[in-house]
Amino acid sequence: MPDAFPLPIQEAAALLGVSTHTLRYYEREGLLTVPRAAGGERRYTERELEMLRFLLRLRGTGMGMAGLREYVALVRQGDGTVAARRELLVRHEQAVVARLEALRADLNAIRHKIEKYDRQHSPVLHKETA
Repeated sequence: MPDAFPLPIQEAAALLGVSTHTLRYYEREGLLTVPRAAGGERRYTERELEMLRFLLRLRGTGMGMAGLREYVALVRQGDGTVAARRELLVRHEQAVVARLEALRADLNAIRHKIEKYDRQHSPVLHKETA
């Protein structure tokens, strides 16, 4: 983690592994408010980076922008929304688990087909790679 906060957008993007365009997009979508320096440049604090890390994980697991907006709106409303935030995350977790199970089934089908090809065409496959 960098020693000096706040960070300009380029450093924040590099630290998070996203583009500056992505950070600007998240801000335009109302997912976070980024403090600005006197010249108007965005300056990311640990608080914004922490929120972004989590939002990026949610997005990476398939949560849509509407879900992200809902989550952020609940966070902004304060501690009284913890139960609602938890429920939103539980629903998302269930969707992720279902997708993982479907992916496992798809992967098993692929592996089965590979094994079938290996059994049926083993001499041919070994000859081609030799």
